[in-house]
Amino acid sequence: MLYSFIDLFAGIGGIRLAFEPYGTCVFSCEWDVKAQETYGVNFGEKPCGDIRSVNEKDIPDHDILLAGFPCQPFSIAGVSKKKSLGREHGFLDETQGTLFFDIARIIKEKQPKAFLLENVKNLRSHDKGKTFKVIKNVLEKELGYTVYERVINAKGLVPQNRERIYIVGFKNPIKFEFPDIPKEGPALHTILEEDVDDKYTLSDKLWNYLQAYKEKHAKKGNGFGYGLADLNSYSRTLSARYYKDGSEILIPQEEKNPRRLTPRECARLQGFPDSFKIVVSNTAAYKQFGNSVAVPVVERIAERVIQAIEHNELVTEDNAEIRKQHVK
Repeated sequence: MLYSFIDLFAGIGGIRLAFEPYGTCVFSCEWDVKAQETYGVNFGEKPCGDIRSVNEKDIPDHDILLAGFPCQPFSIAGVSKKKSLGREHGFLDETQGTLFFDIARIIKEKQPKAFLLENVKNLRSHDKGKTFKVIKNVLEKELGYTVYERVINAKGLVPQNRERIYIVGFKNPIKFEFPDIPKEGPALHTILEEDVDDKYTLSDKLWNYLQAYKEKHAKKGNGFGYGLADLNSYSRTLSARYYKDGSEILIPQEEKNPRRLTPRECARLQGFPDSFKIVVSNTAAYKQFGNSVAVPVVERIAERVIQAIEHNELVTEDNAEIRKQHVK
């Protein structure tokens, strides 16, 4: 069976890539113009812009909602204050003004069979756990979904230390198990290009600055500074700031200053196939891949989501313990 899905906060389509074997994307949304350009070249459609201006009733019906949403801070409003203003209190109401609210209103209107949300690991601990508590209350208590979450490190599938939280929900109370990800994966040298332009090698000025900066902080007992990668292991986390100086992941070179990763190497570090087209400037590409998902992790999760929908095994007292084990 093929499934329809929507791709919210789509970026350059990393989550979509993982779900395309199982169906068709019927709607996509991404506000960044450069990301829209990359997305359009690779998927043949330009995502719509600001999700806040999209009426949920106008979004096509779909089976699965996908969203790598930004974490915007929001506070928990008091029940008594809401009641004093004559307003009904609800968790959904508490998230207004945040981008998570837009996901929630679409789920409420369209009632998809399942959803997958991705965010930074620290979403769990933000505001002493209050933010994540509100999000789970909206998804479970107000929208009525059975929810599972897990922090997964991608380094068993790509050569990068990258921890992200994945939140999976089902309209029916069905059993779901996150995939087991290997603890050790490919080495960094496996994604490197053979012939790299000298423009990626750090200038003497920048290399001297980075070394002095690290030394200054080392004397203060801080761990700030560049990261010279071990080619036989995995790298630090690739971030959207990589375009600035590449300092978090520097590739050592014989008798040369270290170099930045190329945009294609960044794509590989996130598990994108070499067929994925890079059509924007290096600066924009670094931002896009730094903000993206590790595609192979989402591929494993996508497979489990589809299996869960098709097996439709309801959560019972007998397997409720399994669910607890997969909310880690």
